[in-house]
Amino acid sequence: MRKTLGYALVAVALCAGTARAASVGLGPFGGMSIPIVQDDQGNGSVFGLRAPVQLVPLLRVEPFWSTSTLGDKTVDVGGTSFTRTGSDVTTFGVNAMLSLGGPVTFYPFVGIGTAKFERAGQDESFTSYHMGLGLGLSPIPKLSVDLRAELQAAEKDGASRKMGNITLGASYAIFSLP
Repeated sequence: MRKTLGYALVAVALCAGTARAASVGLGPFGGMSIPIVQDDQGNGSVFGLRAPVQLVPLLRVEPFWSTSTLGDKTVDVGGTSFTRTGSDVTTFGVNAMLSLGGPVTFYPFVGIGTAKFERAGQDESFTSYHMGLGLGLSPIPKLSVDLRAELQAAEKDGASRKMGNITLGASYAIFSLP
């Protein structure tokens, strides 16, 4: 059910956005993913794609897909030490942000999606909530470079997994409407 809801949200954002969009772009991003209060996960990398859709001058929605490989972690239980393999996390969803145009932008964003955590003995899907701040630089028209700090909180049945993500990405406006 949550997976279907996630697909529906992304589809609605794409369809509604392109009908009235001032611009639609596409771009990769990458960076670090740092688990917060998780004794069984280490730091890892995060990579993905974003498709920013500028709806009106102040509002942008951004469907995204990302994959993270969290690091292995050595855990001590009852005097015995063992190493847990880090999870592979696949996330997709949509962010909404308040952004002003111009060569330099500073913007807050929030989002929702689905995150799937996989490793030996774990195959779980969570609802994923995102919030953070971004700094965008546009050195030439249609090209944007973004630096972001994000909190990702994946929640299901009272259990949660939280990660801080720091990413650097670029996007290019594939087409613009006047």
